[in-house]
Amino acid sequence: MLTQLAGDGGAKDVELLVLRHQVAVLRRQVRRPDLQPADRVVLAALSRFLLRP
Repeated sequence: MLTQLAGDGGAKDVELLVLRHQVAVLRRQVRRPDLQPADRVVLAALSRFLLRP
């Protein structure tokens, strides 16, 4: 499936899958991240662009 995505010009989709997997692995290693106020602002602003079901 991944090779088909990459072959169809879906490099961005593959990159997103890799990043999501990296986040999942990191979540298993760290209980709760120590977010700074600036981190919270960036995450809140970027979350506005995500589609909600």
